[in-house]
Amino acid sequence: MSDFVKPAIAVLVPTVGGFISGSITRSNIENWYEHLKRPSWRPPNWLFPVAWTGLYASMGYASYLVWRDGGGFDGEARLPLALYGGQLALNWAWTPIFFGAHKLGLATLEIGTLWGAIVATMVTFHPVNRTATYLLAPYLAWVTYATALTFRVWQDNKDRTD
Repeated sequence: MSDFVKPAIAVLVPTVGGFISGSITRSNIENWYEHLKRPSWRPPNWLFPVAWTGLYASMGYASYLVWRDGGGFDGEARLPLALYGGQLALNWAWTPIFFGAHKLGLATLEIGTLWGAIVATMVTFHPVNRTATYLLAPYLAWVTYATALTFRVWQDNKDRTD
């Protein structure tokens, strides 16, 4: 495989997964999300797909760097890549919980777990490839913000039945 194909695949995996998960979001914005109480400090809806596209690409490339420098799945990259896969699964799971099932409390718990998984991933990435760790920093910042936003939406909509 060429030197271009491997990182491209690493970038495509989270991006495609995010796109698939995002289809749940798109179908629930007008009919449900727009009717929730939301804080004034939430970003506009158009910013989410833009931000997530960049974040997915960055985290995918970070995983490639760790895979490359850590000997793949059989080397020292095994644990960091397992944690990366776990946090990626948690990332993709948030959307069906929040937008699909409308379980705001569970989504708050889930995104808090995701935050911890991102930190664990960054800690294990660091000895393998520092650049990969730094590439995850904007992702952690965005998820920190998204965690606060999810919590606030949950708190402001606890009495809703849907």
